[in-house]
Amino acid sequence: MLAGVTALSAVHLWWLVPFLVALFGLPPLGALAGLLYVLEGGFFAVMAYLACRVTPSPAGRVWALAGGWVLLEWLRTLGPLAFPWPTLGSVLLPTPLIQVADLGGVLLCSLLITGAAAALVQAARGQRAPLLAAAVVWLAALGYGLTRTPGEGPTQPMLVMRSDFDTFARAVGSLRPEQQFSTLLQATTAARQPGEVVVWSETATSAFPGQPQIPAFPGPGITGLGTPAVGDEPRRNVAVSVDAAGTILSRSEKARLVPFGEYFPLYSGPLRPLYGLIERTLNIDLAPIPPAQSIRPLSLQGILYGTYICYDSVFSWVARDLVRQGAQVLVNPSNDGWYNGWGVSQHFWMGRVRAIETRRWLVRSVNDGVAGAVDDLGRPVVTVAAGEGVQTLHVRPRLLSGQTLFVRLGHVPALLLAALLVVLGWGVGRRTSPPVTGSALPRR
Repeated sequence: MLAGVTALSAVHLWWLVPFLVALFGLPPLGALAGLLYVLEGGFFAVMAYLACRVTPSPAGRVWALAGGWVLLEWLRTLGPLAFPWPTLGSVLLPTPLIQVADLGGVLLCSLLITGAAAALVQAARGQRAPLLAAAVVWLAALGYGLTRTPGEGPTQPMLVMRSDFDTFARAVGSLRPEQQFSTLLQATTAARQPGEVVVWSETATSAFPGQPQIPAFPGPGITGLGTPAVGDEPRRNVAVSVDAAGTILSRSEKARLVPFGEYFPLYSGPLRPLYGLIERTLNIDLAPIPPAQSIRPLSLQGILYGTYICYDSVFSWVARDLVRQGAQVLVNPSNDGWYNGWGVSQHFWMGRVRAIETRRWLVRSVNDGVAGAVDDLGRPVVTVAAGEGVQTLHVRPRLLSGQTLFVRLGHVPALLLAALLVVLGWGVGRRTSPPVTGSALPRR
């Protein structure tokens, strides 16, 4: 399993290689991505070892592996180094089966796949009953997906942006924030229609800590905001709602920090000399950004916008928490300029799954990514994924209410079913293990 999942991770996350090359400026350092691929494979290898220890027979082992895979995917969402990017259930996105995500999240979709794989293995061994049961489950899931209809609600005109600023140039200071702000402002002024709420991307604006206004921002709107480190106050990555006068009405900080991008383990400890060398070599600041203590929707003109920043879209619980607090539409300001190729598309796909899980429209304004709107069935309504300069899109997301089973219960249903498969594997293993007879006992 180590080799298999390592290869799967390499295919899924190949875009990390050019990212590291661009970051360090040295092509050989792109090979550092291989360490992550092996680490990902190692997690699943450990899970497989434990599953084999729990289930002594091959007949039970396949069920323990099917449930263990899903439990491990959940464990990979926890802790400061969490990186659940390649979630198996996301591959069902092009099919109606993905719609069951509103019942148990993306992990329920993963369980559909691993359960079917286990049933196929059993069928190859001559046991057809599990395959029949899996077929019934898949047909039920397919029927559920095909009968889902979009929600009804009022619309809110919004103006979203896609830009192509050089992310690395801004990180090293050769692209000044005010240049980016001025370009976005010109594009907004030229394209905006009456009644539209404008949305800018992650850290598209900047302000000092505690600053109550962004006077030049074309409110009403929502924008990513970066604040520099001042004294004891660390730099922060937040999203804010701003009224027509430029006054900041509400704010929400980034909930999950990118490991080794915004959060650096042992930064003030034994690894400080290494981080210092990187900072001096690349002329960047690696001081960690504090994560949000709590998240809440942004309020603007009586509407609650479930706004989460960039990497937050990888974690189902962020959008779920915002909807539980009354968010009527999801907004994802992002900066995908760090990625290349497939990584950009994968980030967008994960956002589509969040829309399905919560049954909310999703609006995205991005730098070097996919901007536009996705409906509550996860279908792209209007998007732009390439082009030069600043491109603008007029979108009209619906404002929806209500809570899906996933919003109410989270991944609990999927985790219980995954645990049940592990228990099933253990039980099958005990039934099929050869009994210990008296003749096998040591004689005194």
